[in-house]
Amino acid sequence: MAELHGLNAGELSAGFAAGTFSPLDAAAALLARIEKLDTGVNAFCLLDAPASLAQAKASEARWQKGAPLSALDGVPVAIKDLLLTKGWPTLRGSRTIDPHQAWNDDAPAVARLRQAGAVLLGKTTTPEYGWKGVTDSPLAGITRNPWDLGKTPGGSSGGCAAALAARLAPLAIGTDGGGSIRIPASFSGVFGLKPTYGRVPAFPPSPFGTLAHVGPMSRDVAGSAMLLDIISGFDARDPFALPPAQGSFTSGLDDGVRGKRIAFSPAMGFAKSIDNEVAALVAAAARKFESLGAVVEAVDPPLIESGGDPRQDFRILWWAGAGYLLGEAPEENKKLLDPGLRAMAEEGAAIPLRRYQQAMMARAAYAGAMRQFMTRFDLVLTPAVAVPAFDAGRLSPWDNEDFAWLDWTPFSVPFNMTQQPAASLPCGFTRAGLPVGLQIAGRMYDDAGVLAAAMAYQTADPVFKVPPKGFA
Repeated sequence: MAELHGLNAGELSAGFAAGTFSPLDAAAALLARIEKLDTGVNAFCLLDAPASLAQAKASEARWQKGAPLSALDGVPVAIKDLLLTKGWPTLRGSRTIDPHQAWNDDAPAVARLRQAGAVLLGKTTTPEYGWKGVTDSPLAGITRNPWDLGKTPGGSSGGCAAALAARLAPLAIGTDGGGSIRIPASFSGVFGLKPTYGRVPAFPPSPFGTLAHVGPMSRDVAGSAMLLDIISGFDARDPFALPPAQGSFTSGLDDGVRGKRIAFSPAMGFAKSIDNEVAALVAAAARKFESLGAVVEAVDPPLIESGGDPRQDFRILWWAGAGYLLGEAPEENKKLLDPGLRAMAEEGAAIPLRRYQQAMMARAAYAGAMRQFMTRFDLVLTPAVAVPAFDAGRLSPWDNEDFAWLDWTPFSVPFNMTQQPAASLPCGFTRAGLPVGLQIAGRMYDDAGVLAAAMAYQTADPVFKVPPKGFA
């Protein structure tokens, strides 16, 4: 039983089916591990052991009867604290939200997990309202990277990533409005997929609009494919929700990349200040795709028409979302905010309508140009983040923080602008032992192709199996 924390979702499901161990065994083992190890990591902001164990016990009975609700019946899943979870407060890392209110709704993804019999393990930390690419908040404090507790795990789904890396959970659901799944996946050495926009329905709508996606996170690719099977599909509360995918996302995982046309773009045509070790590891990963039978061409995708760097227009849209959310909040609430979020919200509230509309039009043209580019390529490879994990509690590895977290995240933002599926998976370690992520982006709606490419690379280079020291 001591090794249950190291099993992935598929291994847990197989063990439940064989009767080798039960969902109750798995939940109890993980809750005990969280109690022992999470003080130093701070991945979870809410635990409800009685509720989780009750769910596990109900799942155990279903498996014993040979009637599980799904392959993930009884598998523990961590939920980012931006997603509504019935019966549990969703405080979004903020002291401005009253925990003493009715919590009667599940976000669509959480509701799907309940229907599938998964065990809700707890809520994970997020920066306030998910505003930045690292994870610390006035409410929950600093979340730390299991690979080096002095470093950030990234954000804003940093609690999810830290929980996965520390073997506190096998699966998690995160959100991604500008890299918030892929940044922490890269920094923490786990797998995260930002699906095609609408693939996983959302409710309530994000204040950051159609930049914000919901997606699966796991230690291995197969776990995210299993989770995506459960959480994707139509929900009437989300006007952008896509219809159910045809078939399972697990069925084509072994299709490989032979014959696929892949664009390798080390800088996306505009990125600067890319860490040398990151660049070298990602270039080596791109060469590995050639050995797997893909046709890899070094080529940059199109630039945004309004100035080349899509982060300029992204900044307008993201800051405006914060302005809508909090820019006109009463002063007593603003005093409780993360100072960086307050500054962003006040700046966002002052953005002229014409400038906002210009950014929207630039985004539309950029997405169209990218779709045309993808008629020539099946996939795009880039670094997931320009740097390895840096000191916890900082917004940036550099002293100049005028551009906030956008300075060091040039690769994630473009695919929120275009809404394409994009994933980060581990491709090696720096000399200091910090993980580095490879980003794989695909054509619109081809989430299955991104997963298959990630699986092909993971099989050839299974660095995901290496646990952080002290968390084996």
